[in-house]
Amino acid sequence: MLRVFGMALVVLQHWSMPLLSFADGRISTGNALATGNGWMITWISQVMPLVFFAGGAANAISRRSAARRGDTTPAWLVGRLRRLAWPVIPLAAVWLPLPHLLLALGVPEQPVMTASRLAGQLLWFLAIYLVAVAVTTPMLRLNMLYGWRVPAVLAAGAVAVDVLRFTSGLDIAGFPNIVLVWLAVHQLGFLYADGRLGRPLVLALAGYGLGAALTAFGPYPLSMIGMPGAVSNMAPPTVALLSVGVGQIGLALALRRWIVSLAGWPGVSRALGWAGGRMMTLYLWHMSALFVIVSVVVVGLGISTPEPGTSAWLSGWPHWLLMLALAMWPLLRGFARFETPPATGPYTGGTARALTACALVGLGLLTLTVAGFVPGTAPLLGAGAIVAGLALTGSSRRTSPVSRAGEPAGRLRAPSPL
Repeated sequence: MLRVFGMALVVLQHWSMPLLSFADGRISTGNALATGNGWMITWISQVMPLVFFAGGAANAISRRSAARRGDTTPAWLVGRLRRLAWPVIPLAAVWLPLPHLLLALGVPEQPVMTASRLAGQLLWFLAIYLVAVAVTTPMLRLNMLYGWRVPAVLAAGAVAVDVLRFTSGLDIAGFPNIVLVWLAVHQLGFLYADGRLGRPLVLALAGYGLGAALTAFGPYPLSMIGMPGAVSNMAPPTVALLSVGVGQIGLALALRRWIVSLAGWPGVSRALGWAGGRMMTLYLWHMSALFVIVSVVVVGLGISTPEPGTSAWLSGWPHWLLMLALAMWPLLRGFARFETPPATGPYTGGTARALTACALVGLGLLTLTVAGFVPGTAPLLGAGAIVAGLALTGSSRRTSPVSRAGEPAGRLRAPSPL
């Protein structure tokens, strides 16, 4: 429930917040949440901490289950890597040639470059999530030995990084928090999987209370997402975002009984089953659906986004979401099949090969995050690194066409790695 809710809210936020207009061959962008008290929405809608928390619990459960089956750490890591990276291949296959094609057809250059960059920026999440997956086994050992002290140390490191960042005035000094903050939240997922994350109301009050104090009296902006011309709590993440994330986790755990009850409803259960195998596709392609509608409505028809909060914006918002959902549907139908990687035999390589595969895929994801799919050599190198990393995850042995359960292997769908 938390993973599906988190991913749905990410998509809803990305679809709802752009302010767009087109004139003289250039598209202008703004953020609807930057107006008025829109920052308040981000304290709930910025759910990446919740997604990493749920991912931590899922990784702990998955790794321990694999250990009981006798799977080695490299084999488990390679399996998770393939599930994470394989859906990126069709995205790259479409977006690497697409800017060239659009420019050849006479589409204005600036909108094409903007879309090409944004299509790759989404991959930051997979890059850092891959780091969390890669260190799951040693971090689980630390969790068994030290429990709460592990996320506490990570949080203390994040505080030190923020002090350096804001005293030096250099945002680059905050980059270590990309690892420290997200690993701290991921580690809380381990504690939840162990049943050691109690007192949810205390967590909620402490997290949101500290976040309020940091934004009221510290150097942190009120918004939990990046705003134009302002310091960002998100890129790189700050202690303020970590605090709000702890508050979100406490709130979710306080509502756990009702969430679990809701998940048991037949209609909700079917919806969760349907969405579980499509979350990666929805995340990777939802901005492409946005670009399709923007190219028709904003660029093609010259219709600008209404002023946020006005009656025109409020009345047009449902129609906007409906158009985006209709554009997303064929993308889901066409690309959800890539959520399941091609069948391969049991992993026969060692730890060094698995870590090399992770490093290559991570480097490729990071390259595409920074460069996007703007025409040039960097996107080609990034995509090539991902393909090379995936090539190292293969096995020289072929799988049996029948699974352990006696079902044709092609009909089985593993749960999403997210």
